[in-house]
Amino acid sequence: MPVKHPKVAVLLAAHNGMQWIEEQLSSILGQSVVDVNVHISIDPSTDGTEAWCAAYAAQHPCVVVLPAAGSFGGASRNFFRLIRDLDLDGYDFVAFADQDDVWHENKLQRATRAIQTRQVDAYSSNVTAFWPNGRTHLLDKAQSQVSWDFLFEAAGPGCTYVLNKELAEALKASILANWQELQNVGLHDWYCYAFARSHGHRWYIDPAPSMDYRQHESNQVGANTGLSPLISRYKIIHDGWWFNQVRLITRLVGMGAEPFVQAWLPLRRWQLMTLSFSAWKCRRRVRDKVFFFCVCWAVALIGNKAK
Repeated sequence: MPVKHPKVAVLLAAHNGMQWIEEQLSSILGQSVVDVNVHISIDPSTDGTEAWCAAYAAQHPCVVVLPAAGSFGGASRNFFRLIRDLDLDGYDFVAFADQDDVWHENKLQRATRAIQTRQVDAYSSNVTAFWPNGRTHLLDKAQSQVSWDFLFEAAGPGCTYVLNKELAEALKASILANWQELQNVGLHDWYCYAFARSHGHRWYIDPAPSMDYRQHESNQVGANTGLSPLISRYKIIHDGWWFNQVRLITRLVGMGAEPFVQAWLPLRRWQLMTLSFSAWKCRRRVRDKVFFFCVCWAVALIGNKAK
């Protein structure tokens, strides 16, 4: 009897990806000890991505290009469409993929094995960021999870996420039920992590990197290294986007009635000061806990544009 490998649906969101997508697809189709089908959703592109993907799919029966569905305007909406439209029958796991990375050959093997042996529902991992000049940097997102981190951050890069079928089905149901409001969620990986943790699903963050995370000027969310990204993050918070996302995701995953959340959710001055003293259970990394504390006080004293 042949050994039955786990069957994985890989969801790939593409947009103007001609420079990188062939290398990425090769790394996905070269995964060891799993059976893979790739489902591609393409945001209208100007570099021939649609035609190239159609030709590639014609030569690779395990690659499917979804019908055009208009402009998404960002990866988050594109991934929500992929999850919504995926037929989960026959799959054991669902994985997310960006168009421009390079997966290690054992990425899915390691992820599916971890989900099974650790008896968890989802997996993510560290990644190795790399730049055109040859520079590399390990992005460490594998600090211990804390009580409320899921309302304030993702479980690392969404392109490392692998979900078991039970979680994928529950996530799909939530997307169908909240489709219109989810169009305002800017980071699908944050929402998916928040949904999983808030609904009692267990998540493992692997300290070993599972892929090479390409850095270029078109990254929607790139590597968070150095001082410049911290300044950019503060500007996003001051502009009100981040706190608005916290409010929206908290409500969509049904956490608004929790006593801890009710104590700060209005996000007025005193609530932010109170929230700052819970930084240790709102972010995983020590640096981010300190940044969170400082941001809460800065916004409480200076204000932001959140509505």
